[in-house]
Amino acid sequence: MNFDTNARYLESHEWAKKEGDLVVCGVSDYAQDSLGDIVFVELPEVGTSFNKGDAFGVVESVKAASDVYIPIGGEVVDINADLEDSPETVNSDPFGAGWLIKVKPSNPEELEALLSADDYKKFTDGLDA
Repeated sequence: MNFDTNARYLESHEWAKKEGDLVVCGVSDYAQDSLGDIVFVELPEVGTSFNKGDAFGVVESVKAASDVYIPIGGEVVDINADLEDSPETVNSDPFGAGWLIKVKPSNPEELEALLSADDYKKFTDGLDA
């Protein structure tokens, strides 16, 4: 399992990473591995605002459809439109080309309240026990 040490995590398996003034969000390697082959990704419209923890989209795999929760509140300023034609990118590169949305945070301090990579790894290790 891969963990991006530059990212912060929710216990619902989403990650957030600061990129300039924005925060890039996606699903963790643990999440994509648990879901299996991803066949569809539903993302919000640019300009939509969410509070931390709100469901902002859906990731559908051959096993199940799962809501995706936003790790930090703010306005969606970009979505990964490439996932419409290539949703499997979330499986192959969850921390890179498989990102989901970019957010202009309403409260940047929320990022620091998320789990570190080490803490998230400990959390997921507990799930596999």
